Amino acid sequence: MKEFDDLIKVVEILRKKCPWDKKQTHETLKPYMLEETNEAIEAIDGGDPKKLCEELGDQLLHIVMHAEMAREKGTFGIKDVVEVIRTKMIRRHPHVFGKLKTKKILEIWKRWDKIKKIERYANKKGIHLTKLDDKKMKELSKEIKENERSKK
Repeated sequence: MKEFDDLIKVVEILRKKCPWDKKQTHETLKPYMLEETNEAIEAIDGGDPKKLCEELGDQLLHIVMHAEMAREKGTFGIKDVVEVIRTKMIRRHPHVFGKLKTKKILEIWKRWDKIKKIERYANKKGIHLTKLDDKKMKELSKEIKENERSKK
């Protein structure tokens, strides 16, 4: 999307040319990120769509800024952030994108929790979330069950 690409370019320029933006780190931006989240919540509570749009934009700026700082260090970039959340949402919605056939909210929530548990386990094992296909998820689920049995 052109507007998003333009935002990325603006952030890249800010990181190169603005003394304040150049100086920022993940740590220094934490309080501002929290402030913007609180302002978005206030906009939701106030039922003000224009204000919510503005505050979501501020949050998006933070996401792009953090991704740009990471890209500068060679750790990840905005494309990685987008890919991680895209694959995560597909993985966490097997009732939409996979073989699970249910419309029951409780069943969906139980599956969501199980998937999150597998994701945390994968993270501890150093497995990148974008590598969690169905086969790997089943393997990790089995490992978790075996580990839980061995602790009893």
